[in-house]
Amino acid sequence: MRSKLEVADIFRRHGHAYRQAHDGHIGRVERRVMSAIELCRTAALGGHIEACEDCAHARVAYNSCRNRHCPKCQSATRERWLADRQADLLPVPYFHVVFTVPSEVAEIAFHNKAVVYTILFDAVAATLKTIAADPKHLGGEIGFLAILHTWGQALTHHPHIHCLVPGGALSRDGRWLGCQPNFFLPVHVLSRLFRRLFLERLQAAHVAGRLHFSGELDGFDDADVFAAAIRKLRRKNWIVYAKPPFGSPEHVLAYLGRYTHRVAIANSRLVSADEISVTFRWRDYRHGNASKLMALDPHEFIRRFLIHSLPDGFHRIRHYGFLANGCRRARLATIRHLLILETPTAAAAAEVGDTTRQLPHFDPTQCPCCGGILRITAALPRWRIGRLQPWPDTS
Repeated sequence: MRSKLEVADIFRRHGHAYRQAHDGHIGRVERRVMSAIELCRTAALGGHIEACEDCAHARVAYNSCRNRHCPKCQSATRERWLADRQADLLPVPYFHVVFTVPSEVAEIAFHNKAVVYTILFDAVAATLKTIAADPKHLGGEIGFLAILHTWGQALTHHPHIHCLVPGGALSRDGRWLGCQPNFFLPVHVLSRLFRRLFLERLQAAHVAGRLHFSGELDGFDDADVFAAAIRKLRRKNWIVYAKPPFGSPEHVLAYLGRYTHRVAIANSRLVSADEISVTFRWRDYRHGNASKLMALDPHEFIRRFLIHSLPDGFHRIRHYGFLANGCRRARLATIRHLLILETPTAAAAAEVGDTTRQLPHFDPTQCPCCGGILRITAALPRWRIGRLQPWPDTS
């Protein structure tokens, strides 16, 4: 069911005033995100009229903005992505491991998104690969999917990476090494190595002049000040946690769907909006995951939403190890063969085959009234300068 209130409604009502009030502080990416969300599925982007061949049903369908930050444009993209990932699933336990950085690092990342987010991915990948390859743990090559989230429930800046990891490793001599039941890797070991690798990379980026600071962090340009901040971060505990394994490949896909193509806040969480506040639901994880309401000034709501805009071309979903794009097909074929040899039963073989079942999907060409076929009967052009409609702000 479509939410009555949308992020787009808030942007349309308050976006112009926000741009004027913060004109010198809004970047090109943020402006484009705002305009895309405001215009999504409106006459401004054009569209078409479609009618059913079997009944009198007809409807107007406006084009989507397809911006990855738009709450309305993720569903179809997510379903296509999940359908592609289905062929990658293995009949083994899957673990969900989350890597989180301290708030001090989040502040540095806010000023240097592309650099620090890349460091975060690199440190997470190196940590998992190194510990898994250690003979004291798994002793082989693992594969995993890493997904960057930058938000907390209250839309604050909270960078962290979710990793979905098949429970096992491919040894150098071609054997499949399964995990212990309900256990992947020791999180305290992961945490310490992650902290060291991340801070080493962050320090190297500072030495190379790739980090830039302003406002409260203006003094971090000084090497001594930055080194002191790094020493404090080395003394802090960095949080890494692993959730229990999933029950089946279907559960893995359902879980993935909740994480891969998320945006900072879904329309379904919005409660109300007027000239003075925007109210939304959030979960307070520090108090028993309690559901609460938060009211923000509209400009503050927009500001918090926009801080999660990613740099152009930045990939927030990445594949590593035997799931890396260059070797995934061959490695998965090898692993499936090894799993069948280890458990040579019809049930085991069928379980491997189950991972390629097709997901049900929404068919936009099917008439919602009679089930007939919808055909496009007319095209609706985008707005153009000189037309009666005002030209939308796409700055």
